[in-house]
Amino acid sequence: MTLRLVQNFTYVNKYGKREKLVLVDLEGKFVDGLGEFSNRYVKNYKDDPKYVDVNVDISVKLKKENRAFKVEKYEHSYPHCWRTDKPVLYYPLSAWFIKTTAIKDRMVELNKTINWKPASTGEGRFGNWLENMVDWNLSRSRFWGTPLPVWQTEDGNEEICIGSIEELNNGIRKANEVLGGDVNKHYLHEGILDLHKPYVDDIVLVSPSGKPMKRVPDLIDVWFDSGAMPYAQWHFPFENKETFKQSFPADFIAEGVDQTRGWFYTLHAIAALVFDSVAYKTVVSNGLVLDKNGNKMSKRLGNVVNPFETIEKFGADATRWYLITNASPWDNLKFDLDGIKEVQRKFFGTLYNTYQFFALYANVDGFAFKEKYIPLAERPEIDRWILSSLNSLVKKATASMDDYEPTQAGRAIEDFVDEHLSNWYVRLCRRRFWKGEYSTDKISAYQTLYECLETVVRLVAPISPFFSDAVFGNLNAVTNRFPGAESVHHTDFPVANEAAIDESLEERMQLAQDASSLILSLRKKVNIKVRQPLQKVLIPALDPLMKEQLQKVEDLIKAEVNVKEVEYLDPDNMFIRKKIKPNFVALGKKLGPKMKAVSTALSQFTQEEIARLEKEGQYSLSIDNEPVILQISEVEISSEDIPGWTVANKGSLTVALDVTVTPQLEAEGNAREFVNRIQKIRKESGFELTDRIEVKVTAANGMKESLGQFKDYICAEILADKLEIVAEIQDGIEIEVNDVSLKAIVSKKG
Repeated sequence: MTLRLVQNFTYVNKYGKREKLVLVDLEGKFVDGLGEFSNRYVKNYKDDPKYVDVNVDISVKLKKENRAFKVEKYEHSYPHCWRTDKPVLYYPLSAWFIKTTAIKDRMVELNKTINWKPASTGEGRFGNWLENMVDWNLSRSRFWGTPLPVWQTEDGNEEICIGSIEELNNGIRKANEVLGGDVNKHYLHEGILDLHKPYVDDIVLVSPSGKPMKRVPDLIDVWFDSGAMPYAQWHFPFENKETFKQSFPADFIAEGVDQTRGWFYTLHAIAALVFDSVAYKTVVSNGLVLDKNGNKMSKRLGNVVNPFETIEKFGADATRWYLITNASPWDNLKFDLDGIKEVQRKFFGTLYNTYQFFALYANVDGFAFKEKYIPLAERPEIDRWILSSLNSLVKKATASMDDYEPTQAGRAIEDFVDEHLSNWYVRLCRRRFWKGEYSTDKISAYQTLYECLETVVRLVAPISPFFSDAVFGNLNAVTNRFPGAESVHHTDFPVANEAAIDESLEERMQLAQDASSLILSLRKKVNIKVRQPLQKVLIPALDPLMKEQLQKVEDLIKAEVNVKEVEYLDPDNMFIRKKIKPNFVALGKKLGPKMKAVSTALSQFTQEEIARLEKEGQYSLSIDNEPVILQISEVEISSEDIPGWTVANKGSLTVALDVTVTPQLEAEGNAREFVNRIQKIRKESGFELTDRIEVKVTAANGMKESLGQFKDYICAEILADKLEIVAEIQDGIEIEVNDVSLKAIVSKKG
């Protein structure tokens, strides 16, 4: 590391002495020798009410002497002190520099080995800074700070740089011996104990030629301290050498992107200069927290959100989860309290409700994970699927965390809890928990759901430590699967079981979810309730594998969307007609002037070409004798409705739903709606889940036939030993089934 003194704006006076070529002293006054302007403040630094603007007097003088072509006021931006709000003068001073330019190329090379998050900061902002860097101005002219450890003789011909306290104390004693008298007399016994000004300035050292040496008055740039942190924290190289080697370079650092020229640079520069190494392997450059409108928070604007009030109201976990999952750490975050409410409701509420559902039925059946562990191969497909998805989640979340992508990890966990665990697995498996004996199937359901809950709370523990600890404590208190673990934070982060991952199973279950979602959206579109059975849904299969996958989950789809049958069509069928158009947002920047030609080409696509694009995910066009590759995400494919049918598609998946309700289907729909109403009465009456009941109901016309036709189904669903359809009821509960008013009496048997 090379230190050099640079002196600016100097000249040699008539006596041969080098002096600074400046007109204003350090107090902000004109120096002597400037006539009537000497010793006058250039700005009103003293808040003198009688202060006369010196600029006015200079202008008048120039005008009187006919040396000013034109004088006028000109407003422009000017630097001001952030504390005093006084105008700042840029003043040339002698300064000490580190010759960082000597290793610029090496610093650029080393930077390319650092994992920057985002990469654009390292390649652009920081990379450009290194490419254009100058020597590091190390010194500062202040009182408080780390003194520059450089001593010079009065003539400046000899100087030394002190490298340790021991070296300084040895120099103190040597100077006393050589120079004698009272030199350093206060520091002879124990050495110097305080290295700051003014004490360090009392130290006199002796040069090799025997001359006294005084410390230069400068301090070290405070950012040098920050860059020296990896070494200073261990008092390296004087102590803890092995500990230092284990901790250097750092795995990662995290700070605001504004530290490009500060901490990021000084850490990098010192490590490169001293060790020819990086100081950190990864950088997470944090973005800013803005208000919900994208404005910087400030007290002046009144848009500051009090973090303590926010945490008090919403909890630390919900606040932290929102901050992590709403935007990547390096992106600016538009902070909105409504977003935290949504996190509370959708994520934590869903996860806690899932836990409560499990606990409710587990307590009823006395499940404590004491039964023999059911092998994966012996569990139902729905159990194997959710465990496969769980382990895929663990794999993905771990990879994201390892890659410093906590936002991706959090969002993956959210999707699993909402889309897979709660709205699919638990909903489809409800009957397994509350119906039937304590069989192997029910135990499998309990073990599977328990594993999911236990693993998920361990996954979320780094982001939501309190919620996860509470749920884990409740689970482990019953099962003791982690003996001695008083907290979730005493357990290891989950490790994915590769043997449990079945990609084919996850693929077809995703097809089932997507198909069900499309069909349910079509029901909503034509205002047909889910409890109303429909006859048929058509699904074009793009290839034999897709058909095979759909057939394996066909029963699940039919049960989920309440249709009687699924029929598969060839991709080139003429029943479902599709349309295609460009996604102008996605293609605009990519194609530029070719956009019009591509749009025209797409309008001429045949059904076979659309099917090919859906199957392969991309399509090559020739525009002006040049190939243009279109991705399926860059186009919009829609289907035309058919009389008596309604059609929807998502990506390569298309469904057509028969929306004709026959009398037979209507009767079954009435029965299902009736079951729903009786279940609500059971709940409102406070009946236990296993209570048997008897029902009397008045029904007329078609409703009577519907209830009679599906009597066995109704009784099985509502746990009724008797369903009696009567002509009249005096004191019953009025209910409505598909716009038909009924009156019912529901009584607990026994």
